[in-house]
Amino acid sequence: MLYYVSGGQRSGKSRYAQELALQLSPCPVYLATSRAWDDDHRQRIARHVADRDARWTTLEEEKYLSRLDLAGRVVVLDCVTLWLTNFFTDANYDVATALTQAQAEFDQLLTQDCTLVVISNEIGMGLHAPTEAGRKFTDLQGWLNQYIAQRADRAIFMVSGLPLAVK
Repeated sequence: MLYYVSGGQRSGKSRYAQELALQLSPCPVYLATSRAWDDDHRQRIARHVADRDARWTTLEEEKYLSRLDLAGRVVVLDCVTLWLTNFFTDANYDVATALTQAQAEFDQLLTQDCTLVVISNEIGMGLHAPTEAGRKFTDLQGWLNQYIAQRADRAIFMVSGLPLAVK
């Protein structure tokens, strides 16, 4: 089963996804994809860690999610945006390469017999990015979001802390 949870920054995506995972399993997995880019980001990571209690198993993997043994588990993947950033920067900001690599890795992840709750940001709904790299990444994120949403069994769009069932 694939749940896709998207929305803007501070829309309640993580809280919703974590609550859903706890409804589906007494001991879910939190799969963190972020690289710690700077002090502010480290503080965000610490806040997310503090939000989870002992029921959670936390795994960290920056890119190759399918390498992890997730069989039979309920997994919150947080988040596609940071995961995709790793592909984008490692591909020297080449959109086509990053998209192909991320799609292939996501398809490999879907071969595992697990329940995935995937969190992603809808970054294309805000201001136009002022840099070329920002505009490229916004397009890349939108294309990967569509790719994941098409494969999802359920899609939820978060707005101001409220879940809207899209699919």
